[in-house]
Amino acid sequence: MRVYLLVENLRRQFTAAMAAPTRARGYPPYEGQHALIVEVAPGLAIERVIDLALRAVPSVEPGILFVERQFGVLEVHGSSLEHVRRAGQAILDGIGASAGDQLRPRILYTDVIEDITDQHAVLINRNRQASMVLPGETLLVCEMTPALFATVAANEAEAAAPDITLVDVQMIGSAGRLYISGRSSSVRTARDAIVRVLESVEGRDH
Repeated sequence: MRVYLLVENLRRQFTAAMAAPTRARGYPPYEGQHALIVEVAPGLAIERVIDLALRAVPSVEPGILFVERQFGVLEVHGSSLEHVRRAGQAILDGIGASAGDQLRPRILYTDVIEDITDQHAVLINRNRQASMVLPGETLLVCEMTPALFATVAANEAEAAAPDITLVDVQMIGSAGRLYISGRSSSVRTARDAIVRVLESVEGRDH
């Protein structure tokens, strides 16, 4: 078990980003639903993980099922928080793990860039998966590991500062990355919320 995240009350922009076309797209989540996000190694073990969840609670929907180079990633969601919790417990029981067995997140880098130039904005927007950053805005960049913690970080940032723009969420791979733009005060509020939520996660060191 590398990551075991319960993300409650999915926010609008993050929900849209997670439902955007990717190689891992399944059933799209909706704003206000709740999600469970799991990462395991070896990667193919995720097929057993999804089987445990869907057999125990057929009402939850899988949004992401992805086997990458080293790890397997699963996201399931539903309108009932209790159902999502039950699916998670079925996973833990089935693989003989606990939520505390996950890795503790580490922030690798964060920066706040004010008054972003137009050429810089153009380059970022060419690779975005969500909304656009506009010239003159303040840009927050944040990198963390394991990558899946970008999900709860993005959702928490939007909850703390709803007027921010979620430009990009990279949640699969060796590291997770967030691009968030907006007014300087809102961006800093989002950054502080990200730090708080990641520091609150219990797990083992890596």
